[in-house]
Amino acid sequence: MASSEDVNVRICGQEIIKYDLEIKALIQDIIDCPGPQSALTQLNSQVKEKLNKLRLRIQDLEQMAQEQDTESTRLSILTETESQRRQMLSNQTAWRKANLACKLAIDNMEKDELLHGGESPSTRQRKVTKESLVESSSSITESLMSISRMMSEQVKQSEDTIGTLATSSRTVQETNDEFKNMTGTIHLGRKLILKYNRRELTDKLLIFLALALFFATVLYILKKRLIPFI
Repeated sequence: MASSEDVNVRICGQEIIKYDLEIKALIQDIIDCPGPQSALTQLNSQVKEKLNKLRLRIQDLEQMAQEQDTESTRLSILTETESQRRQMLSNQTAWRKANLACKLAIDNMEKDELLHGGESPSTRQRKVTKESLVESSSSITESLMSISRMMSEQVKQSEDTIGTLATSSRTVQETNDEFKNMTGTIHLGRKLILKYNRRELTDKLLIFLALALFFATVLYILKKRLIPFI
């Protein structure tokens, strides 16, 4: 049975992967964002929130690595932590590039509309292209969110497993305590039996000596009265 520490490490790793997928989906939404600026701002706010959560979970995973009993397990988790940290930095770089590209596209579109006093055929064509890209992105995002939901379910199952492990641990501890109490009682009973056995042996020896003294006394009296000339 896996220990609670192993389950915690697995849950943390699953949550890191979930946040990573969500951030990638949001970056793709930024790339496909047709505007306005408020929509881009909202997406950036979501990315910041996910990045903060991801950063905290990576720190948690690093802390768990330091708490491992074996050196090989500690190094394995630290390697995974470093890999996830590099992936987070890669996401941040992609996020900045996506922001620059999206802002440039929005600025160019606004300038084009100002210059032509409205929508030109090329502008409408770009919007149609953007809409198709958004639909494609939405489909991808939905797939990623489905994966995220599945991982959330796995996290919940792992949490249930932790609860079961904790209950089992308490039961084992209680059984161990009862066993210790029973062992103490048996040890005390054994000492009492040995003590009573020694007492019985002592009593038998005293009785034997008393009988021997009694018979010796009787023989001595008989000898003095019946055979005085001996």
